[in-house]
Amino acid sequence: MEYLVQEKDHASIRDIFSLPVIVAALGYFVDIYDLVLFSIVRVPSLKAFGLEGKALIDYGVFLLNMQMIGMLVGGILWGWLGDKKGRLKIMFGSILIYSLANFANGLVSSLPAYAAMRFIAGVGLAGELGAGITLVAEVLHTRIRGYGTMLVASIGVSGAILANLVASTYDWRNAFFIGGALGMLLLLARIRVAESGMFQTMEAKSGVSRGNMLALFTDRERFFRYLNSILIGVPIWFVVGVLITFSPEFATALRISGPVTAGNAVMFCYLGLVFGDLSSGLLSQFLKSRKKAVLTFMLLTIGAVALFFLQGPATPQFFYGVCAALGFSVGYWAIFVTVAAEQFGTNLRATVATTVPNFVRGMVVPITMLFQFTKGRFGLENGAIIVGGICMVLALFSLAALAETFHKDLDYFEEFL
Repeated sequence: MEYLVQEKDHASIRDIFSLPVIVAALGYFVDIYDLVLFSIVRVPSLKAFGLEGKALIDYGVFLLNMQMIGMLVGGILWGWLGDKKGRLKIMFGSILIYSLANFANGLVSSLPAYAAMRFIAGVGLAGELGAGITLVAEVLHTRIRGYGTMLVASIGVSGAILANLVASTYDWRNAFFIGGALGMLLLLARIRVAESGMFQTMEAKSGVSRGNMLALFTDRERFFRYLNSILIGVPIWFVVGVLITFSPEFATALRISGPVTAGNAVMFCYLGLVFGDLSSGLLSQFLKSRKKAVLTFMLLTIGAVALFFLQGPATPQFFYGVCAALGFSVGYWAIFVTVAAEQFGTNLRATVATTVPNFVRGMVVPITMLFQFTKGRFGLENGAIIVGGICMVLALFSLAALAETFHKDLDYFEEFL
């Protein structure tokens, strides 16, 4: 790797609240709104198609997996385009596709159409977080970029709170319409945002290979750097994709004394995530270490998952409090994506930063499949504990293998042989 230019000589706190950071944060806000909206409206929307009982879980898993597979496909597409065409262009393209798909989600009249629209919406959403984090990491000074990505995540995850409020106020179809309208408004806000200077410098150079995703698999060291960047985020989506998404079923198994809704569980989880992302970002800046901050929150996740299963017969209020604790503990999402972006050079950064979170989201597919298998063999609670344990062990080993990136200058290219 060859460093090309030096960092700026100064950094201003005012830069943290610059237009690129705010627009990236709003993009992630819309991303999270839609991402959790299906979990919230899963039951009423599927009941509208005549499904009941076990079918609500089985078809709910199928639709969630369709959305996540779409994000996986979109992550590869937008990541490649981000390094080829620029960070800003994929932020425009992804939000346009998402907005149109969400309008269509509100109009579906059959389950196959519903599944198709969840897939397309997933493709559209896939470009938001990676492009935003890449842009923020490249426009902010090394000393403050952690604050910038922290702001993106903290504002972004609050989209889940709005999703729950909208879903509890409006019909599920109207909730999707509102998501589409939010996306179109964001599209207008992006007109004034400028492209990353690092990308423009790279674009002006000839002979630099950009967005070469195959390069992530042709070099052993680079491949494991990429794989480990993915695996450290897997526990986050075990918590969200299993424990929170299926919280009504877990509440019944844990003998919670009153009704628990997925919408409220999601809202409290993401409320915890807001404070978790703020805290992990601040901790990273205080410790001057990404790895120590991520490790701290992984250990908190283990404690929160244990509390979830040990709470015994409790009130719904206590259950929601545990959901908030789970959300706080997995609030290292922004730091996780920042670590991935900081591991790679400018000519691969958008590819990595966009594909990594979407591969993690795509991991919901094997996670939920494994959960369904273990649930059938060992029961709901034990099945989830087994899957969660596997996710945590993989994440801890992967974190240990990654290099610290807090002080790393990002203005360099990956060299391909």
